[in-house]
Amino acid sequence: MLDRYFKLTENGTSVRIEFIAGLSSFLATMYIIVVNPAILSQAGMPFAGVLTATVLLSFFSSLMMGLYARNPLIVAPGMGLNAFFTFTAVKGLGLAWETALGTVFWAGIVFLLLSLFKVRSLLVQAIPASLRHAIAAGIGFFIALIGFTNAGFIVDNPATLIGPAALTEVLPLTFVLGLLVTAILVVRRVKAAIVLGILTTTLLAYLLGQGSGTPLAQVPPNGWLAAPDFSLLLRLDLLGSLRWSLWPVIFAFIFTDLFDSLSTFLGVAEAANLKDADGQPRHLHRSLLTDAVATTLAGLLGSSPGTTYIESAVGIEQGGRTGLTAVFGALFFLPFLFLSPLLSVVPAVATAPALVIVGTYMIRPVTKINWLALDEAIPCFLAISLIPFSYSITQGIIWGFLSWTALKVATGRWREVSLTLLIIDAFAILSLVSGTH
Repeated sequence: MLDRYFKLTENGTSVRIEFIAGLSSFLATMYIIVVNPAILSQAGMPFAGVLTATVLLSFFSSLMMGLYARNPLIVAPGMGLNAFFTFTAVKGLGLAWETALGTVFWAGIVFLLLSLFKVRSLLVQAIPASLRHAIAAGIGFFIALIGFTNAGFIVDNPATLIGPAALTEVLPLTFVLGLLVTAILVVRRVKAAIVLGILTTTLLAYLLGQGSGTPLAQVPPNGWLAAPDFSLLLRLDLLGSLRWSLWPVIFAFIFTDLFDSLSTFLGVAEAANLKDADGQPRHLHRSLLTDAVATTLAGLLGSSPGTTYIESAVGIEQGGRTGLTAVFGALFFLPFLFLSPLLSVVPAVATAPALVIVGTYMIRPVTKINWLALDEAIPCFLAISLIPFSYSITQGIIWGFLSWTALKVATGRWREVSLTLLIIDAFAILSLVSGTH
């Protein structure tokens, strides 16, 4: 039954491979279960309530991505979106968090309409192939940078902005050892290499005294069990959030989520070759619809918007090719309604080597870019470099689009710019002007 529904044999995979892939993706994304509450609690929301909302949103949205869209992608509250919710909407504009949740809900409704009428699918199809390759490569560098910073290997440097940490420190040394072990396992094509790498690095972290004091160890040690807190369920202010003055906030969530989800779908599809016969990301319409439902559901449950996670690439590289990967990933979230203290067992440094290895795989599409055609090479380079340098997928994709259009028009090749791409450019400019990026 599973083989027929998910087409496992057709995709060259199996239940066992999909299980390992789902576990890999979960291990790479589970930090959001405690990081999201840590950020949203600064908006005055109860930590335990946000944690419950985060788990439920991740479970239902990833389950829908697996069963309905049949893609191996994890969906959870988006990093960056939660920061905008807390520090811009609530603290910056002075909104009550109930009202901010309402703006998230209405942003999701707009997304649903865009997805139902396949507007978002048209936007994806309008993006030039070379820019898709560039976005995939840029995300690869971005994922690697996240891994390096989580491991304390790349650190803040007042003189040069960033710089390497000293290997005399235990945390980066743990990372280097874990990266070496993981790389050896991957090169030797050991089954479940990434999962084994994460487990090995976790063990090294504890042996070297790095098993606590990380972002994944923020849950108070009140025993192994913690009852779920449903206090945020349906606490959104639906009518108050529809005030005309709040539509800029709604559009801010729309712009940011739009570009994040588009770039993630494109990047993962290009890197893992998850494309249909027409060369478009596989099951695109259903995936975008799932992403829209995740944002709508977030407002109802009590969280910032949900979005597809680039860390899903960890599971895909582990062999995940069907929606069963996302189903398994979703199921791994559910027990943490009660077992959230267990998250402190796996430190952030344990998943860092996996992220760096995945970054290695995701830059493969860069070889498909025609670097001799400068009107394409320059926009692609901007997309690739700005994604990690600005620490924002949105920035990379925005400047890639705008520079592509400007150079094509300026060199008399304006016919290569579609009307849909011009619409994307308009959204990009609005995002820049409104400061929502």
